[in-house]
Amino acid sequence: MNKKLLATMLALTIVLGATGCSKSDDKATSNDGANDTAAVFTAGEYTAAGEGKNGAVNVTVKFDDSKIVSVEVGDHAETAGLADPAIEGVPAAIVEGQTLKVDVVSGATVTSEAIIAAVEDCITQAGANAADFK
Repeated sequence: MNKKLLATMLALTIVLGATGCSKSDDKATSNDGANDTAAVFTAGEYTAAGEGKNGAVNVTVKFDDSKIVSVEVGDHAETAGLADPAIEGVPAAIVEGQTLKVDVVSGATVTSEAIIAAVEDCITQAGANAADFK
């Protein structure tokens, strides 16, 4: 009998522990519990530059009122071939995740960080708090 009770308590503890660790919904809500649909960004295109390995890395970011629509790297003097994975991958990751908290590309860390810094500047220009995206 004691083994059954112990097994039941252990199972209950595991279930309750797993439930307490489940991911919560991060959507903002107002005091009445309704989803907050206020604009996050001032829609438009914004440009900024981050300092890359070989100079400025120019970035253009397009926003609608609630999300980052696109990130495009423009003029830069980064090393062809070496920086290409960062120039292609970092903007895509930012748009996909809607975050600045993306992995940098090994071997192109400075280029990756330049792109992230430029997007951060654009987020600020668009009227949002860049810290909310880190």
